[in-house]
Amino acid sequence: MQNTLGDLNNHLFAQLERLSDEELKSDDLKEEIERAKSVTMVASKIIENGSLVLQAKRITDGAYDANLRLPKMLEG
Repeated sequence: MQNTLGDLNNHLFAQLERLSDEELKSDDLKEEIERAKSVTMVASKIIENGSLVLQAKRITDGAYDANLRLPKMLEG
C-alpha cells in the first residue's frame, strides 16, 4: 500500500462529510465523533512524519529546490 498526503487529504474530507451528515443522531453521532478523533490523531502523526522527511531532505540537499523529486510519501 502506497498512500500519499493527497490520499490523506481525501480521507479527512470524507470524514468531514460524515460528520456533517444531519441524519446522524445520538449514538451514531457519538460513534462518528470518536472515529473522527481517531482519524485526526493518526493524520496528525502522518503529517508530522511527512514534515520530518521533508526537513531531512532539505538538510541533506542543503536547501529545498522545487525541481527536486519529493520523497515518495510526500507526492500528491
